[in-house]
Amino acid sequence: MKALLEITFRDVEKTQTLDDLIREKAAKLEQICSHMVSCRVAVEKPQEHQRSGSPFRVRVSVGVPPRHEIVVKREPGEGDLHDDLQKVLRDVFDTARRRLQELVERQRDEVKFHPDQHTMAVVVRLFRKEGYGFLKTPEGWDVYFHKNSVLHNDFDRLEIGTGVRFVEEAGDKGPQASTVEVVDKPGSRISEVEETKTEPPLGWEE
Repeated sequence: MKALLEITFRDVEKTQTLDDLIREKAAKLEQICSHMVSCRVAVEKPQEHQRSGSPFRVRVSVGVPPRHEIVVKREPGEGDLHDDLQKVLRDVFDTARRRLQELVERQRDEVKFHPDQHTMAVVVRLFRKEGYGFLKTPEGWDVYFHKNSVLHNDFDRLEIGTGVRFVEEAGDKGPQASTVEVVDKPGSRISEVEETKTEPPLGWEE
């Protein structure tokens, strides 16, 4: 993951199974929102004798630029008494995923209503299997983009030289596109795109 991931356990045994599950679910959140900056997960069992509902407390907090924070939590006593911790984690992450998807869609809709913020560019490097590429602006700048930033699920339509318009934001490793929209390739979708042989710049490998 590119985003910061913090996992804490309190009065709950940390097992490899739980750690793997949390990391898997966090990675899926990043697939939905490639520009999320943090995911903090807290797991605890505050009471030894729970009479009803699950005994676990799980809190997932996701940070998204510019100043968004999605917080989903499950308190002791909620759900079923027989719900194990893995089920509680899955339920909390499922809710976080839905809320994150809603936020991403709202951000993309907001961008589409402000065309003056768009910058024109062309695709110059494309790494289809890894799910990302680079744009070249008229000023000669290279701008990273992830397939999740491409509007209308048009990542598969991209080729080297495809014209796009995009909105730029600051990333940890340089400029990146938060939204990419195809503007000069209205034809049918393509099944394959020939990948450039150019290697990605140091530090951008997935």
